[in-house]
Order: sequence, then structure tokens, then C-alpha cells
Amino acid sequence: MVLSRHLVIFARLPRLGAGKRRLAADIGPMAALRFQRATLAAVVRELSRDPRWRTYLAVTPARSGPWPTGLPRIDQGSGDLGRRMARVAKAMPPGPVIIIGSDIPGVRREHVAAGFRALGGCDAVFGPARDGGYWLVGLKRRPRFVDPFRGVRWSSPFALADTMRNLAPLRAALIDTLDDIDDGAALARRQLRERRHDGRHGKAA
Repeated sequence: MVLSRHLVIFARLPRLGAGKRRLAADIGPMAALRFQRATLAAVVRELSRDPRWRTYLAVTPARSGPWPTGLPRIDQGSGDLGRRMARVAKAMPPGPVIIIGSDIPGVRREHVAAGFRALGGCDAVFGPARDGGYWLVGLKRRPRFVDPFRGVRWSSPFALADTMRNLAPLRAALIDTLDDIDDGAALARRQLRERRHDGRHGKAA
């Protein structure tokens, strides 16, 4: 039996003064809100139309909106990030699950496809972030669901290491490192890479 693949995009409703507080402190509340809205729309547009998986939005607050249309929505529920991810991952239909955030402007379909391929031979997969966390986590959930998120030091350089330690002795794979944009420094690094890429493309043209 071929099991379906499930991609879950975790998102907080873009609202002025709510969410992205570190980014707002660095670049201003309106600029942070514009970034949040644009990146959510871009991530959904890039990933949701791929027939290799079914895409869901896991949203907070509950019963909020408006949200991008055409996707099934799930309430994240209460608790810290780990409790919310565990709740959603456990409740999904049978098949491998990948969870990503909605603040990763560099994510492409090939990254998600690589994550699902890794789950063919491993129990879990992570997309590391440069700050010690991760922008993607995937779980095979077979033969049973194992919660890797308990006791993780979120928003710290230890988040990935803590989560992987919780999974031992299960097998975990790593895919590409990307930035989740949490503050002005991460945004500046992203913009610098885009300018360098555009410069190289211009010279090649």
C-alpha cells in the first residue's frame, strides 16, 4: 500500500503587532507585517500545487482569517511549539508528515521532495537552520508515532540537537540548510544572497 504524503505549513495570522516580534523590533512593525504576508503567500504558492503531496495550513489563532484559499486548515491548538507540532503530526492521516514554517523565503519544491525521499530510508528528517534550529521536520510515524519535541529549548542554538537527541536510537537525516527569518540579521543575510545571485545572473546574461 502506497501511503499519502502530507506537508503541513505552520502559520500565524499576519497581524500588526502580533508575531515576528524580533523582526519587527529590527525593521519596524509595518515592514515585518509586509514580510510575513508576502512570505506566507509565496510559500503556499510554491508548495501547495505539487501533486506529490497534500498540503495543509496549520493556523493560529483558531477561527482566524483571511487565509490563502484552497487548502485544508488545521488548528494548531495550545501550548509551546513542540506541543503544537506533536499534536498536528499525530493527528494527520496515515503516511509520512513534513512540517515547515511559513517564514522561509528560500524554500522550494525540491527541498520538500528531498525531505520525503529521506523518509524512505530514515525515521525522521530535518532541514537545519543557521541559528541552530530547523526550518523543516519530517516524521515517518511508522510503526508508531514518537514525539521528538519534549523538552526542546526553542528559539535557542540547541533546538535541533535537543530534538535529534529525543529521537535516538531512531535514524534521522539532514537536508539543505536554509534561513527561517526571525530577525533583522537573518533578513539582511537573505537579501545579501539575493543581490549576489542577481549580480551573477546579470553578468551571465
